[in-house]
Amino acid sequence: MGNSENTEKAQKPSFFKGVKAEMKKISWPDKQSLLKQSVAVICISVVVGAIITVLDYVIQYGVSFLTM
Repeated sequence: MGNSENTEKAQKPSFFKGVKAEMKKISWPDKQSLLKQSVAVICISVVVGAIITVLDYVIQYGVSFLTM
């Protein structure tokens, strides 16, 4: 049982070293690319939200029309 505690403690520093090494491999987007992608995500979210809202009102009207 004493050995398992030592191996757990030994694995933690190597885990963080691995995380640090992987973070160095990441290629982060430049500011202009990030701005374009963020604007695209916001626009698409607004359009999808509007479509869902319209569909919700149409379905709600249809259900209320059928139940009357």
